[in-house]
Amino acid sequence: MTHYALGTFSLDGTRRFGAMAINGRAAALSDLVRGVPGVDPMRWATVLGVLEDWDENRPVLDALAAQPPQGVTWHALDMLYTHPPVDLPRQVFCTGANYRKHVVDLTVDSGVGPEGLDSEGLRTWAEQMMDARVAHGEPYVFSKPVSAIAGAFDTLVLPANTTKPDWELELAVVIGRGGQNIRREDAMAHVAGYTIANDISARDLIARTDYAMLGTDWLKSKGQPGFLPLGPLLTPARFVPDPHRLRLRLSVSGRTMQDETTADMLFGIERQIEYISRYCRLLPGDVICTGSPAGNGTHYGRFLQDGDVMEAEIEGLGVQKVHCVVQR
Repeated sequence: MTHYALGTFSLDGTRRFGAMAINGRAAALSDLVRGVPGVDPMRWATVLGVLEDWDENRPVLDALAAQPPQGVTWHALDMLYTHPPVDLPRQVFCTGANYRKHVVDLTVDSGVGPEGLDSEGLRTWAEQMMDARVAHGEPYVFSKPVSAIAGAFDTLVLPANTTKPDWELELAVVIGRGGQNIRREDAMAHVAGYTIANDISARDLIARTDYAMLGTDWLKSKGQPGFLPLGPLLTPARFVPDPHRLRLRLSVSGRTMQDETTADMLFGIERQIEYISRYCRLLPGDVICTGSPAGNGTHYGRFLQDGDVMEAEIEGLGVQKVHCVVQR
């Protein structure tokens, strides 16, 4: 089967079109399906439109990739402006504290735990706590506004209201078949594909200081413009044999910060979909950011600065490259 991906592009940064990408080139989906019996090109103008009827449209995509129609214009990807592949989803969910080593490292780095434990004792305590959480707990999920979404190569403006902007490379799941109360054993059938996300976080804005009992403030710490670079491409699930065995790597200005695999997830994709859909109806095109591995700025005591370049890669899904500038 011909390998393809989906994305959203423009020639001039304004007129966007959903596209199929093959071997470094992209063609508008609406052009590819023009003349296909029973297919309305207008509904194929966007990737979200295709996802709305994913089960029906996926075989059409497979056929188009195997034998593209004649007379369709293909553009080199490096000549196009890359927008978020789903532009835009209606809902974004983020699963927090979902990588074992990441949570253990944060526990040790912050020194939070029973009194009297040294760093090794604290690490052992945290590891045991994670084992108990997996056995008896459930995922921890919050929402992120879609206005935070940016393209995979967009500039990230670091806002003046934070001194600790941090990175969080994550595997993002894109929903194809919506639903509610989805059973764990059925969950993967609802996945259209995968892309790359970077859940940018203002670490110094997470905890509420005016009223500690409120706990965390995800709106101001994670919801600011540009705080979710997404893409560059949506890779259909059929081309990702095991999403729980993918390597994730992120570097900041040439220094590797995150280098882990999705095997370190505490709660797998099935459990996340089961949990979210128990309380919320999932819609086609929705994005689930599945958690970030160890190696955030908090661990290194080093946060994003003016002039930094983040390069984020997930095995088989492509690469993001984001330049950082301080808000003037």
